[in-house]
Amino acid sequence: MLTAVALSLAVLAPAAQATAPAASHPILGIWKLTLPDGSCSETYRFRGDGTTLVTSADEVSESRFDIPAKPSAKGFYKLVDRYVKGNGKEDCAGAVTKPDATATHFVHFHPSGTLFVMCAAESFDACIGPFRRVAGQGI
Repeated sequence: MLTAVALSLAVLAPAAQATAPAASHPILGIWKLTLPDGSCSETYRFRGDGTTLVTSADEVSESRFDIPAKPSAKGFYKLVDRYVKGNGKEDCAGAVTKPDATATHFVHFHPSGTLFVMCAAESFDACIGPFRRVAGQGI
């Protein structure tokens, strides 16, 4: 289920110092999330230097992320994402991300490595997705 809060990734929490993930980390690459009705999509570029570039409707934003090398015992990676800058325009949910917003989500990858869901906790009770890997494009 997609919600405005989840799409905007703007849940305030203490900022974490991001560190670059290993080159083999499954989060690295380009991922796309399309709303169920096809009216909007978001593209996330998770880069090897620990930064992201996100496009969502009219919004273009950059952030720093921190993610552990291995998932928890439940199979989720804790993703902490801190907004760095953006163009101040609305995303797919009609929201504008606030400066210095920090969001914490829990990412679970499909065994194929081509899909993941982003959840509010280490369970599948409140998730958005699937995010689909975009093949053949550099990060």
